[in-house]
Amino acid sequence: MRFLYVMDPLQKMLPDKDTTLAFMRASQRRGHDNLHCLLQDLSAEDGRPYATAHHATITQEGSAQYGHVQEVALDEVDAILIRKDPPFDSAYHHATQLLDLARDTTFIMNDPRSLRDANEKLYALHFPAVTPRTYVTANRTRIRAFVDAVGGKAVIKPLDQAGGIGVMLLRADDLNTPSIVDLLTLEGTRAVVVQEFLPAVSEGDKRILLLDGKALGAILRVPRSDDLRANIHVGGRVQATSLTPGEEEIVAHMGPRLRAAGLYFVGLDVIGGKVTEINVTSPTGIQELGRLTGTTPEDDVIVWLEQKVAQFARAR
Repeated sequence: MRFLYVMDPLQKMLPDKDTTLAFMRASQRRGHDNLHCLLQDLSAEDGRPYATAHHATITQEGSAQYGHVQEVALDEVDAILIRKDPPFDSAYHHATQLLDLARDTTFIMNDPRSLRDANEKLYALHFPAVTPRTYVTANRTRIRAFVDAVGGKAVIKPLDQAGGIGVMLLRADDLNTPSIVDLLTLEGTRAVVVQEFLPAVSEGDKRILLLDGKALGAILRVPRSDDLRANIHVGGRVQATSLTPGEEEIVAHMGPRLRAAGLYFVGLDVIGGKVTEINVTSPTGIQELGRLTGTTPEDDVIVWLEQKVAQFARAR
């Protein structure tokens, strides 16, 4: 099969951490061809979408290198994996619209329409039973009132970033709080997410990876003692973990809706039994999961992808 990865430049990928590289390695092991393109490499002519794509080969050291380049029609590849990191900007938005043109001819993970709908900070609001108290607004007075209402501590986040960028702690008694709110709301002109502070974050932020609505596995990211954020790339320590009965209920509650939306590979961030974010653009953690469990979950994803491609072809 031929798989097209719409993502960031290969040079940015970390061989021992990047989930997309793990997918490419697993795909190559199973005899498939990997193609790579950037958002700006997508095009369309008379309603037919194309990509200027490089063949990508995984080296023995585990990194990816570019091969020959070719113009490929998206209906001629077997699957498209959208793995572009945020921010979700206008270029990303337009790329999903171009990829829409391939939805009826090629299996796509994750569905481009759902990527537009499922903002990673806001989509969790569809599941209020399993999320912490959350307020979305650009109103600075209301943000301060919400912080007071949840006990004087809350976490503020921008809507369009990832990897912990812009995530800050608000304290009712901190003289910096008004400035932080001004900064992230652009002085009351841009909406942000404000969530109640969950003390359990000191014990870890659990990343639960879902494949087709079911749990593939989980890792626990423990923040440094001097940082609020548990993200791996800012120094979070990764530990082995498993799902609690409550987290299994969360997966059972959310999985069917995610699957129905075509959000097949998803990362749930769970702190103290509450879902704080739903990662759908380029969820990470699969390499850490494999090392901690002595397995190759990326192989499970590629085997599943092969099956979905075959099902999709039969249904056409």
